[in-house]
Amino acid sequence: MSSDKKNPSTGSGRDRDDEKPEATEASGSPESAEQSTETADATDETIEATPEPDIDDVAVETETLSEEDAALLDLAAVDLVAEMRSDMLRAQAELVNFRTRVERDRVANRESVIAEVIRSLLPAIDDLTRAEKHGDLEGSPLELVAAKIRSTFERYGLRSVGEKGEVFDPHFHEAVVQLPTPGATEQTVADVIDPGYALGERLIRAAKVAVSVPE
Repeated sequence: MSSDKKNPSTGSGRDRDDEKPEATEASGSPESAEQSTETADATDETIEATPEPDIDDVAVETETLSEEDAALLDLAAVDLVAEMRSDMLRAQAELVNFRTRVERDRVANRESVIAEVIRSLLPAIDDLTRAEKHGDLEGSPLELVAAKIRSTFERYGLRSVGEKGEVFDPHFHEAVVQLPTPGATEQTVADVIDPGYALGERLIRAAKVAVSVPE
């Protein structure tokens, strides 16, 4: 009898336990649905509250940036052109200076070579000059040879230095004898012992002269 009374109570307890989860599940579903609805409504309100960008403002800003970029590009192009022009002018100036220097060196080398050749021939020229002063060349073949030698050197710019009566110049004259002369006010060339020679502005040999000096 006691066992029969306990079985109904145990069975009723299980039935109540089985009913609790159903009640909990049934009670939880409406709350979740309400929360989902509120979240969706809040999202919609946020989207509606967000202002849409003005297309005209975006276009104006883009156009302004484009003008600034164009201005910067123009300035960069002007600077580049100015720099290239400066480099070109500097290169042209360097080229002109190089050509001038080369030409000057070429002329100097040419004069130096000619001067060395003439300097080596000066003893022969001196002999011909002395023989001509004594009249030894007149009517002889050497007279024509001496004339050709002088004309050839003159064509290269050779000129004689030292003439009687000119003012003494220590840059072109070498005073071998000094002659005190009454009435002389300055040093002058009284006589040319050996003529000098100059090639352009280059002195090859100074003239050996006798100089008249004041008493």
